[in-house]
Amino acid sequence: MEKGVSLTQFIIEEQRHIQGATGEFTSLLNDILTACKKIASEVDQGPLIGIMGSAGSENVQGETQKKLDIITNDIMVDSLQWTGHLAGMASEEMEELLQIPPEYPRGKYLILFDPLDGSSNIDVNVSVGTIFSILRAPEGCDHPTLEDFLQKGTEQVCAGYTLYGPTTMLVLTTGNGVNGFTLDRRIGEFILTNPDMTIPEETTEFAINMSNQRFWEAPVQRYIDECLKGKEGPRGKDFNMRWVASMVAEVHRILTRGGIFMYPMDEKMRAKGATGKLRLMYEANPMSYIVEQAGGMSCTGRERIMDMEPTGLHQRVPVVLGSKEEVQRVMDYHNEA
Repeated sequence: MEKGVSLTQFIIEEQRHIQGATGEFTSLLNDILTACKKIASEVDQGPLIGIMGSAGSENVQGETQKKLDIITNDIMVDSLQWTGHLAGMASEEMEELLQIPPEYPRGKYLILFDPLDGSSNIDVNVSVGTIFSILRAPEGCDHPTLEDFLQKGTEQVCAGYTLYGPTTMLVLTTGNGVNGFTLDRRIGEFILTNPDMTIPEETTEFAINMSNQRFWEAPVQRYIDECLKGKEGPRGKDFNMRWVASMVAEVHRILTRGGIFMYPMDEKMRAKGATGKLRLMYEANPMSYIVEQAGGMSCTGRERIMDMEPTGLHQRVPVVLGSKEEVQRVMDYHNEA
């Protein structure tokens, strides 16, 4: 499709190629778009209406919540629970599943979301975002259980994120490539601006939190050491390092110009009994789906993320994703070790 196409039109055109499509999925996406527009407005107005800073509470992860964490979570819930397109919801900010209130009809989809990824950056005006993953609910499911949500990443119907930066962009995959849409505030529509987004196989950029270097496992130490040695080292080229501490911003940069993002397993996590840093269901799976559909690769360092059998709603995993050649090299180093 050409630029200038709205996201609603784009999805309707895609749906026409699917036999038996009912339009329910298109309606669900429109509901999500409405929520993201509301969040974009809150993020934009934050300092002006006094909703910046800490909320003085912690989420289920034990992390300090920002006021906008709570506000954006409420926006997602309020925008989606009444629509009749969902059988249930789960949020990174909530410990338990959220059942659809009994007064509202049920739909055939489940949604998991991180309402404000990278919220630690909000007070310094750095890009943040919303991540979501859509799954099919079991047939006739009115009250989904935990097991209904614990589906492999390969079972996702759709994954996407909205980036709240200099412009508001929504990046989406339904299993037929990746497309980016920019919010035109004059008309209130997301317009196709980045069709068929692809990740270059080669790159000279890596993103990792260097403050954890002393805790990294040997394969990660080896990979980063080789990057830092530049042209004089075994890689024969110079690398640049980036680190935004917002997964949405990191992945968007990789989709735009290539790169590798790493939040690997390390000894500090292992000593605390942790299994990784990022959440499988809210961050790793949806971002892996997007990255793979754009021609990239995503793994824990040892296995493909989307093949993992989820064991919990808030399960954490290591994440290495981005340009295929670099991610494969990191996996090879782990296998050799």
